Amino acid sequence: MEERVQIARGESATRLVEEVRERYGRIAKGLEGGCCGPAGSCATAEAETGRVIGYSEQELAHAPQEANLGLGCGAPLGYLALKPGETVLDLGSGAGLDAFIAAPQVGPTGRVIGVDMTPAMLERARRNAEKMNLPQVEFREGRLEALPVDDATVDAVTSNCVINLVPDKGVVFAEVARVLRPGGRLVVSDIVLDAPLPAAVEKDVYAYVGCIGGAMLRAPYFELLRRAGLSHVEVVRDVDYLATVVQEQIQEIVDRLGVDRSELTGKVRSLTYRATKPR
Repeated sequence: MEERVQIARGESATRLVEEVRERYGRIAKGLEGGCCGPAGSCATAEAETGRVIGYSEQELAHAPQEANLGLGCGAPLGYLALKPGETVLDLGSGAGLDAFIAAPQVGPTGRVIGVDMTPAMLERARRNAEKMNLPQVEFREGRLEALPVDDATVDAVTSNCVINLVPDKGVVFAEVARVLRPGGRLVVSDIVLDAPLPAAVEKDVYAYVGCIGGAMLRAPYFELLRRAGLSHVEVVRDVDYLATVVQEQIQEIVDRLGVDRSELTGKVRSLTYRATKPR
């Protein structure tokens, strides 16, 4: 499946990355609603998205309202069990929601590093960190396929609905294995498929940046994780993404592409899973 997706997109991978960067830049500037959660940009909708995908009220209280853009598909930090003094890396950190939730868990002696490729998101995240006076939190510009992080310097890695947006997911997992210390751990929320999507949806750029078109089948996705050297893979949450999170947006895609909604029902899953790097 991974090989077929890469061949189908081939030379368009760079264009897809730019589409993602542009769309998330508009979201960061408040020009467009979130694409991994319900449409709309009001704070009430975004807070409700956080609750739907699994965040607790206590977790959301640790982050400024401006950091919650309603972009996730899960709440991975609740399964990461961070400890004071640890270093945690957030892949595709956006406006900083998960980074700010992690900050009090690692404490002033720990470090939180967010990596994002969208300048507008980084600007918003850094502004939020400055307002909150969190010197242990930093945000770096970079791609997930080439993380600006040294080898074996991170205790834990997390990501929320971002890896599905990267054309070459195997490289991302290899980078995660590189930066994790031996015995380090990973908890990710992401989108996978339990059956192939209709061709019209898979090839649609809007569906791709909306976290659906770029998703892989479950088995080859986890095979890439294992090939990267990550083990003890365990799914801790598995829900129907289209039925619980993006009902309005999927209807837009269905209407525009003329596909039958039943062709998507139950296929698109929001997973939260964990894995470790062997000692």
